[in-house]
Amino acid sequence: MDNQSPATVAVAPKPLPFPLLATVLGLMSMFGAISIDMYLPALPALEAALQAEPAAVQMTLGGFLLGFGLVQLLFGPLSDSIGRRPVALGGILLYVVGSILCATAETVELLILARLLQGLGASAGPVMARAMVRDLYSRDESAKMYSILMLLMGAAPMIAPVAGGQLLAYFDWRAIFWALTAFGILCLIVAAVFAPETLPRTRRSRGSIHTALHHYRDLLHARRFLGYSLTLGFIFAAMFTYIAGTPHVYITVMGVSPQHFGYLFSVNVVGMMALSALNSRIVTRVGADRMLTYGLLLTLLGATVLLINGVGGFFGLAGIAVPLFIMLASIGLIGANGTAGALAAFPHMAGAASALAGVLPFVVGTASGFVLGLFHDDSARPMAIIMFILVVLGLLTHRLLVVPSKTS
Repeated sequence: MDNQSPATVAVAPKPLPFPLLATVLGLMSMFGAISIDMYLPALPALEAALQAEPAAVQMTLGGFLLGFGLVQLLFGPLSDSIGRRPVALGGILLYVVGSILCATAETVELLILARLLQGLGASAGPVMARAMVRDLYSRDESAKMYSILMLLMGAAPMIAPVAGGQLLAYFDWRAIFWALTAFGILCLIVAAVFAPETLPRTRRSRGSIHTALHHYRDLLHARRFLGYSLTLGFIFAAMFTYIAGTPHVYITVMGVSPQHFGYLFSVNVVGMMALSALNSRIVTRVGADRMLTYGLLLTLLGATVLLINGVGGFFGLAGIAVPLFIMLASIGLIGANGTAGALAAFPHMAGAASALAGVLPFVVGTASGFVLGLFHDDSARPMAIIMFILVVLGLLTHRLLVVPSKTS
């Protein structure tokens, strides 16, 4: 199974014009980014409004990541059985309900539970978008499409923290979750009208728990899939550490205002979008694996500079912001090409493969967020050290699992 050639697997006919399909799948892919990034500027305000400890407020992020990550294991094989479209629509509806509960929560404990529910619903869109791309495209073509989706998705982390900061300037933190509710309703309407069903009935699997477990067992025994997925897991966990750590580092430690925090956060997305655009143009000529390697080396450069400046306290805000820009920009090369590599050989269970490839980053990311909370202090050191370790683990995983499987 690990040796299947991506060029030999059948792909479904394209059901929509390419620009419209990319727009629909791009919106479906935004749920995680927009739901995390828009409320980041509100974390300090949440502590005061709900009279909660910083660790409890951090759990509102952890609750979302937990829900977003683990339920993918259900949505993936479920979509292999009943199709992509019903799972996407049901998940988006659940997201809308969770967002309303977040906006009306009166305690931090209720907010954590509501964020968990919101995360459960949010995961359906990205999982189905990845699976739909795999249904429709071969490997290098799918890497190109994933790059375009990342380019479109870049609008979320670029706009969301700025919008969140501006909402806080005129309203309280609840306005952010009402805005997310409106986004969910918009996506529900767009998906209901335009989202295609890309998995024909003839290619669907039998929907039993035993079948799902069998698929996951096969995936976990596939060295190439595990290598790509764990590489993505460690690199995206470093990104989650950045997401969890920068509100404290920028706003509390360095005195950046919530409004200006949004701009600092957004500029990193410009780099990611630029490299995503570059990747979409040249990946079919250069190859997804080579582009992935370039991205990993670039993020190692950024992580090394961040470690030196974060531990040594060099160059102030620029000493943190510049290496973070380099690291976040490299995601434009790593995300699309790593995802294409992980899903390439499993067209018959693309939903399960998409789910498992999506879960691993969130499991590692949740653990890294917990570790960051344990070593929390009034500096950038914990964030810099944890991000460096995760990047090194990602590179080692790629070298030990992916490279040997390519040469065998």
